[in-house]
Amino acid sequence: MELTKNFVKAKRPCADGYRWFVRNRQDGSDYQRLLDALVEAGRVDDACWLLTQFGPTDAVLAVDAIDAEAVVFAGSLLVRGGIDVETTVRAGGAIQAGGGIRAGRAIVAGADIVAAGGIHCGGVLETAGDIKAAWGIDVLDAITGGGNLKAGWDVLCGGKISLSGCALVGHDLIAQAAIHCGKSIRAGGTLDARHTIRAGHGIECGASIRSGMHLEAGWGIKAQEAILAECAIKAGEGLQARDEIRAGAGYGVYAGLDVRVDAWPASAKVLAAAKPEGLVSGWWEEPAMR
Repeated sequence: MELTKNFVKAKRPCADGYRWFVRNRQDGSDYQRLLDALVEAGRVDDACWLLTQFGPTDAVLAVDAIDAEAVVFAGSLLVRGGIDVETTVRAGGAIQAGGGIRAGRAIVAGADIVAAGGIHCGGVLETAGDIKAAWGIDVLDAITGGGNLKAGWDVLCGGKISLSGCALVGHDLIAQAAIHCGKSIRAGGTLDARHTIRAGHGIECGASIRSGMHLEAGWGIKAQEAILAECAIKAGEGLQARDEIRAGAGYGVYAGLDVRVDAWPASAKVLAAAKPEGLVSGWWEEPAMR
């Protein structure tokens, strides 16, 4: 893609960025060459702005490893080893690494982000596709995905997790803000968020579920230990915990919200060590006397 002065000016760049472009461009400037020049000049934000304005390409950069201050590539990155950047790694297409991916500020892709190791980011992790890590994922700020998130180990997030698809995590899934998934959430260990946990489908956890606000699922919610929320607990189908199910003071526990009342005994059972206080809906049976 060739970027002319009029073409760039039509996107209304900042005055400083446009002056840099006029001074440094070559006639008929090549898109990727311009992105590289901006990164080399330390203008990573300008390179990211340019990529946002003009979009991805079909190009593929295949290399053994990446160790750099920053990388902004209009196509897809195919790295046989690991990716290690001080600030930002951004691709218009996919980012695939045969090792881990580490960035000090941001990891952003227009398609899938895939790592054969772990993913560590000191800022935001964002993609229009899936996020997959064979090991764990540790992100200081938000995680945003247009597809599914899958990690073999823990997922630790210092901000909000927002996914269009599922979250499938081998061990703990912990966020310092909300967790919103368009489909299911499944964690092999603890599921913990400081704000609302919401899943369009079901929630399943190998330990306890703890929500700092509401806990909501379109289908059922199941935990091997306890289900705890500081506000309401709402499930479209059943609720099941080996230990207690407890909503916040003054809030209710709701099961079977998307099930006919006459189907509650089969599809909206509430199972726990004791009847939840504030149970508003769902089918509870007292344990048989022994």
